[in-house]
Amino acid sequence: MNQPVQRANSFDEWSPLREVIVGSGLAYEAHDVDLSFKLFFHDVVHSSFYYPAYGTATADAAPSRRALNRRYVEELNEDLEGFAAALTAAGVVVHRPVALREPVEFRTPAWQASMIPALNVRDQAIVLGDEILETAPQVRARLCENDLLKRLFYDYFAAGSRWATMPRPIMTDRSFDTSYVSGKNTPAMQDVSHITDSEFDCGFEMMIDAAQCVRLGRDIIVNVANANHRLAATWLGRHLGDRFRIHTLHRFADNHIDSLVLPLRPGLLLLRNPGVAKSLPKPLRDWDHLYAPEPSDRVDSSYADDDLLVASPYIDMNVLSLDENTVVANSLFPELITVLERAGFTVIPVRHRHRRLFGGGFHCFTLDTVRAGGQEDYFGSVSWTRD
Repeated sequence: MNQPVQRANSFDEWSPLREVIVGSGLAYEAHDVDLSFKLFFHDVVHSSFYYPAYGTATADAAPSRRALNRRYVEELNEDLEGFAAALTAAGVVVHRPVALREPVEFRTPAWQASMIPALNVRDQAIVLGDEILETAPQVRARLCENDLLKRLFYDYFAAGSRWATMPRPIMTDRSFDTSYVSGKNTPAMQDVSHITDSEFDCGFEMMIDAAQCVRLGRDIIVNVANANHRLAATWLGRHLGDRFRIHTLHRFADNHIDSLVLPLRPGLLLLRNPGVAKSLPKPLRDWDHLYAPEPSDRVDSSYADDDLLVASPYIDMNVLSLDENTVVANSLFPELITVLERAGFTVIPVRHRHRRLFGGGFHCFTLDTVRAGGQEDYFGSVSWTRD
């Protein structure tokens, strides 16, 4: 039986955490390597996966698949259980999505895919005040992922929460704006995947992940790197109206930004490096900055050449704040824990062995549905224009 829920209430990344959804990695057996995957993970460490040895994908073809080592999946889920237990011990009510028991294949009129479990639940939904908002996915295999969260969303709706869903994309080959990727950090797109026309084409579609947004009370910053993101940010601004102020960052990164910048409390940001600080708008450049140490290769060096690393080496800065003074961090990155403790934080260390293989850290694994406190205005009428 589900634990009872409160009405959703979350405006930032640091207020005292009361309720959270922690993802599940059960039945995560493989990556579907299709056009959408290649675009999203264009800067993957092993660039060889782009080439014909691993297949290409069209709108009418099944994607090639990269199997995941079963031991890694089992250890991922062991670490997730330890993470959920640590949050419970800290007094946080933990909810879990429906867990896949076996892989699920699905198809739309335009393509087919293997369903991804609801592991990185931060990516596909965001809580803005009392509203749960589902975003429009960018990777085809994630189109039905939030179905595993619907039971919980209905519980929150029954408790008085608002609930909205960004229009679902059709995701034909022509839906994707490839301009950020093509010929820049990867081979030109025509060398990566054959682009096929479809009767369902409707031009670029709105697609964005919630992990491209950072909540700062009344203000939300949104990373916009292509036409898909721009359409989604426009929709978000119209949908929210005057309830929040939306500020777009132009190509701050390719997509997610929570391994680049993460607010720890009002006035303090955890940043990847000083170069990131220079790219921030002035209101955030004026906050204090804490820099993550250079990542260690202690874990990554043990992987085989054909293990696909899909997350940044800086993924361990993807910490979860329980309040303004307490964070959960990866016990396997003690250098970061030392930096946080020297800054006055109480750190709850939790093991996370395979964060780069599954594309997420503790912030990614969670959707913080209820935090104490209300909507604050930290910036007043300060201009967010990048100077």
